[in-house]
Amino acid sequence: MQVQIQALLAGGAGGRVEREEGREGGIEVVKPQIFDGTSAKVGGFIAAYKLYIRMRLRGESVEGQVQWILSYVQGGTADVWKENVMEEFLTSLKKEFGGGEEESVKAAELRKLEQGGRTMEEFIQEFKRAARGSGYEGRPLVEEFKRGMNGGIRRKLMEMENPPASIEQWYKRATALDRNWRESRREEERLRGKKETGGGAPKQEQRQILP
Repeated sequence: MQVQIQALLAGGAGGRVEREEGREGGIEVVKPQIFDGTSAKVGGFIAAYKLYIRMRLRGESVEGQVQWILSYVQGGTADVWKENVMEEFLTSLKKEFGGGEEESVKAAELRKLEQGGRTMEEFIQEFKRAARGSGYEGRPLVEEFKRGMNGGIRRKLMEMENPPASIEQWYKRATALDRNWRESRREEERLRGKKETGGGAPKQEQRQILP
């Protein structure tokens, strides 16, 4: 999480224009749009915040900059990511000074978690939320992630010549594989719908689960 926050602070695509008075005088600065976790928008999101922070928030504390950035992270999987960031410090306190009862509850929740019809991005964010404070780390955490993901993706990853090892590698490769599979399914549905209707609009997409 610290790496992600630093990326936002070192960086941060279009939005409404606001004129402010200050050492930049009357220069107009474009405020970023709300970021909902869409992967295609993350580059522009970071670039916009980088510019705005340099021109308008340079004198703010790091805490103030982080809070301002998080106020623009809303909707979709970004809400869960934001929750993870905001609660990281509280989790550290509980782990250091709290008892073991909450950890047992979190561990039980993690062991029940399954991907089902969710996208891999959605599942990973939910998995991270459940893993936080559960006591799972390293190999045991990887094993729980493998157990919870859909079997088709798990098998394909484990059959690779160089299967993922760390949890971050599992996150990255599972996400890529899930995206490719869903894109392939959408293309198949589009072509099937076009064939059945003689070139008409494809049927409404339904969530698919990789077998």
